[in-house]
Amino acid sequence: MRAVLYMASLVAMRHHPVIRAFYLKLVAAGKPKKVAIVACMRKLLVTINAMIKADTPWNPKTVAVSA
Repeated sequence: MRAVLYMASLVAMRHHPVIRAFYLKLVAAGKPKKVAIVACMRKLLVTINAMIKADTPWNPKTVAVSA
């Protein structure tokens, strides 16, 4: 599961504007890059869990901007 989330986070950091901004904000704040990647992994996991709970399909706009 961790490997899948890691790869999904890497793709999201390149192509999803909200995840990318979140990652860049963490790195600019002085967090190590690996820590920022794990934070993105958690952000994706929380989003997926909320989607399952609400029984909704993926919508890129549903990823929260604040964290």
